[in-house]
Amino acid sequence: MGLLEEQFEELRQEGLRRNGYAAVELTNIANGTSLITLREFALPSGWSKQKATVYFLVPIGYPVARPDTFWTDPELQLAGGGIPVNTGTNQMEGVPPNLLWFSWHPSTWNPNRDNLITYAAMIRRRFDELR
Repeated sequence: MGLLEEQFEELRQEGLRRNGYAAVELTNIANGTSLITLREFALPSGWSKQKATVYFLVPIGYPVARPDTFWTDPELQLAGGGIPVNTGTNQMEGVPPNLLWFSWHPSTWNPNRDNLITYAAMIRRRFDELR
């Protein structure tokens, strides 16, 4: 089992333990990246939905190369109907079409410390910002 698979299993266990998401999937893409899917990702109040599906790509060269940006359900909005900032469309190979893309980047990343759980926590912090 490689590093990505080990960290994927840790991410899966973390979701089940903390119930932040119901299921996790890993899909290897032909271009060498991998797609992580977090099903039923719990959203804080202030969003148009209570749960969403979240997708992010694990780049070639991970963990030195960090994950960057993520996608979610296309209809997700702020509770008042507003469009979240720094979102749009950005189709990438291996990511399902027509999703809402969040242009959100880790401000720091240490490949000796950070992992898929760290990145999922960064996504959670973005949803906590309600903007």
